[in-house]
Amino acid sequence: MSFAQGYSEFESLRLNLVKLYPTLIIPPIPSKQTIGDYAIKQAKAKEDAAMIARRKRMLQTFLNRVARHPILSNEHVFHRFLDGEVSWSEVLHSPPLSLLPKNILKAPSHNPTDQSTFPAYAALPNPSAAHPLRRPDQRFLDSEVFTNKFAAHLGGPMEKVTRRSMKRWSGPLRARATLNGFSLNESGQLSIAVEKTGQAIDATYMSTTTLLQEFEQDWAEPLHEYSQFADIIKKLLVYRHQKHVQYEMTQDQLEAKREQLEELERSEREARRLEEALGQGRVSSLSTSRVGKPAGDDESGAEGSTADEHDAADAPQPEPSVYLPPHPGPSPIKRRAPGMGLLSALSYTMHGMMDVDPETARRNNISKTRETISQLEDALHLAAQDLKYSSSTIQADLDRFQRQKVADLREMTISMARSHRDWCRKNLAAWEEAKAEIAKISDHPNRIPDDAANKTTRRDSTATINGR
Repeated sequence: MSFAQGYSEFESLRLNLVKLYPTLIIPPIPSKQTIGDYAIKQAKAKEDAAMIARRKRMLQTFLNRVARHPILSNEHVFHRFLDGEVSWSEVLHSPPLSLLPKNILKAPSHNPTDQSTFPAYAALPNPSAAHPLRRPDQRFLDSEVFTNKFAAHLGGPMEKVTRRSMKRWSGPLRARATLNGFSLNESGQLSIAVEKTGQAIDATYMSTTTLLQEFEQDWAEPLHEYSQFADIIKKLLVYRHQKHVQYEMTQDQLEAKREQLEELERSEREARRLEEALGQGRVSSLSTSRVGKPAGDDESGAEGSTADEHDAADAPQPEPSVYLPPHPGPSPIKRRAPGMGLLSALSYTMHGMMDVDPETARRNNISKTRETISQLEDALHLAAQDLKYSSSTIQADLDRFQRQKVADLREMTISMARSHRDWCRKNLAAWEEAKAEIAKISDHPNRIPDDAANKTTRRDSTATINGR
């Protein structure tokens, strides 16, 4: 397996661990080589042994951190990743990774692969990270502020000092080659002293190279890793923020639907009251039309009919052979009850405003609103559970991370101090040997004795004072 393929598997492992455990701090992996680096330095990017060794160390650190995590260490996906006989492609296309949703916000925080809850989570909104909160949690606001300061400090002063120190210590020591060549042209004690000095410079060069390697492994790399940790914690707090926004937005939607239902039920009661009023109006109108005429009208009608009968009897009868059918007369006029015109017009207007079948449409709307409220109540319950679980789990992992960070920073400073101590010991021993050989060199014949040199210096100092 090539290194690029191995890195892609590490990358997919971490990505899936983030989806499986959205409330945990998943350790970082080294950043991938950019396309620009490959385009500019293709040969160097592929053959840079130091870069490959550095990435391997950081990938090993990633595995060690996952293995020491109290929850991630028990994940079966991680165990299968470590098993060399298991195909990683098969792991990616089998449960639980194949059950992960596309949107992690539409899944339970404690078990994102639980597909039985997906329909209920579908009713939850999908908020953005920039959506404000009405009632934020002060604990996580403080965590966000602290993380931003920590990231700014790591990416600012500490990174600059580390880079400056590495550059200063990695300066070339060209003097060692010059002195080694110079010792071949001398003889006697001077040659030995020059050679010892060159050896001291060689020892300094080797110890400084070792110091730089240890400084990079024990200080620069962990510092960069914690800079990545800061970005990971920011994303974790954003996830928790979105879960909180999701809960508040679901609350708002539920309240709006409840108000809508109250309005619909109020309209239903008003419509029923209106229908009852219209029905009572029709009944009273029919009752009024069926009531008998006044008494005077009945008596005059009776007297008129009796006179007509007498007139008919006295009148001459027609011949039987001639038959004339009676004239049909005018059609009777249908009388309308008083007040029915206004009620009928009002009823017609109401029916036209609502729908073809307003009663059915109104009741269907009420039924749908009640169903939506039931779904939102279930979704709100799930959102509340997610928010509670996310808050408690993220806070617990932040506390664990804080303890880990303090222990790691302590170990980093101790390792750096130990490396400097060893560097000083090696250099001190080499330069003491060189100093001892230099002391054995005899004085030059033209050298001024120490007493004469002191008198000359004193005389020159007196003359200078008197001259002033």
